[in-house]
Amino acid sequence: MKSIKNRLFFSVSSTPFTFLLPAFACFLSVACAQNKSRDIKFRKHVLSNEYISEGVAVGDVNKDGKMDILAGTYWFEAPDWKKHEIIPGEQYDTKTYGNSFLNFSMDVNQDGWIDYIRVGFPGKATHWYENPKNKGGYWKEHLIYPNVGNESPSMVDIDGDGRLDLLCNDPVLKKNIWVKSPVKKGDTTWTAYTISSDTLQSTHMFTHGLGYGDINGDGRKDVVVREGWWEAPVDRTQPDWTFHKADLGAECSQMHVMDVDQDGDNDVIAASAHNYGIWWYEQVKNGNDITWKKHEIFTEFSQSHGSFFTDINKDGYPDLITGKRYYAHNGHDPGAEEPAVLYWFELKPGKTPQWIPHLVDNNSGAGLNLVVQDITKDKLADIIIGNKKGVFIFEQIR
Repeated sequence: MKSIKNRLFFSVSSTPFTFLLPAFACFLSVACAQNKSRDIKFRKHVLSNEYISEGVAVGDVNKDGKMDILAGTYWFEAPDWKKHEIIPGEQYDTKTYGNSFLNFSMDVNQDGWIDYIRVGFPGKATHWYENPKNKGGYWKEHLIYPNVGNESPSMVDIDGDGRLDLLCNDPVLKKNIWVKSPVKKGDTTWTAYTISSDTLQSTHMFTHGLGYGDINGDGRKDVVVREGWWEAPVDRTQPDWTFHKADLGAECSQMHVMDVDQDGDNDVIAASAHNYGIWWYEQVKNGNDITWKKHEIFTEFSQSHGSFFTDINKDGYPDLITGKRYYAHNGHDPGAEEPAVLYWFELKPGKTPQWIPHLVDNNSGAGLNLVVQDITKDKLADIIIGNKKGVFIFEQIR
């Protein structure tokens, strides 16, 4: 006579019950993924406690094979994070605004050395700084565009040539624009193209909310703002893209585009720039009509003025990384004196998507743009931020 244990084993492994195996495997997979997420920790590295920038960038500045950090007027040399000046150093008071809002890196002139892009106060000029190739001295400054508006301008490949371009608005000319980066080696000329000449639509220097992703499923990425989206034409240099009105919520920071509920169309994820709230807007189709339904993700901290969307736990789905922009309005926003937290929100997409909050730190927050990248080369995504609290690396450890 077989034991109960043997009978159970026989039943599950017999043909009539093999339909249970995929579900059991799925259960184990989900359980393992949840355990892995709980095992994710971050080791905090303080590069500076000074307010030097509300953005940050990464890149191998000196070509020693290590990823360095660039923020404000400085770069920090890995692995000991020695501070070097890019141009004469600037530090700011936490109750004022500085002149380094967002930072990016790319090889602009294609000479094999990483260069640095600094977006200053909204509406002012944006410059790039030419890497001196270990020769010492200050980096040469070059103008990208004289009037860069929107508080979340981004570097994205608009025309699909493999080069990053600047997406923003021009508050002087009252246009939404993209500025094409140089294509030819040695060229340093950036060229502006008009997305929309509508003088009333998201053209103020302090416009909040900007995203880039395929809204209508035609394979071309569109430009998204809170009031709607511009449909990308085949020729991205074509002026006055078709605008589609939509209500995509309150003033926010970066807007991310993804099919959150896996129903075949893309949705929009964003967070409040100065108040409480992180949310996603579900795209709902009714024939040719599109409406947007709001879903709350989290409401426990304010001033989520910078966010990043990428896969933290390697489950194949991007996660949302954001935190408080400490003293975004110099202490006048709701919750200004509450802890400067940094979170990652684990996304489990589906008909009823889950956003699982994981606290990373409670004394740093996030600035206007943050970077999530494996800078330690251990195949784990690290989080790098700069804001009024300082410059920090959160090294992912397992």
